[in-house]
Amino acid sequence: MLENSYGTNRKSRSSGFTLIEVMIVVAIIGIIAAISYPSYQEHVRKTKRADAQTALMELSQFMERYYTANGRYLASDNAAPTLPFTEAPKDGAGKSYNLSFAENSPTANSYTLQAVPKGSMTGDKCGTLTLTSTGAKGQAADATMAECWRR
Repeated sequence: MLENSYGTNRKSRSSGFTLIEVMIVVAIIGIIAAISYPSYQEHVRKTKRADAQTALMELSQFMERYYTANGRYLASDNAAPTLPFTEAPKDGAGKSYNLSFAENSPTANSYTLQAVPKGSMTGDKCGTLTLTSTGAKGQAADATMAECWRR
């Protein structure tokens, strides 16, 4: 027994956490992680989708410049012009979309660009994103336009 400053005896008690306290903290951390991780994953998917939309808009601008210079969307041999890039995002190693013309596109007066998901985006709810020469946006999945094309 130890003697305190008042001259009385007291028991020495070690401080620390009990197993129950540690288990409660672990359970709370698990619940927080279970709630936040799916939200984080959806945020990452939205960011990758936004990269693909930006790339489609940039390719659309390329096609409009091509039309201005040539008077049509097709090359002189009636072939599709070569796109300046074919994956999104343009920079970095993790490519999430293949960019190309849709089937039977372009024609002399119109085109449809598409962003086909690949890699981690393969199961995305929006599927293939499209953008036409008239500015019409689309997606090939069950999600709504508002979910896939913000604005």
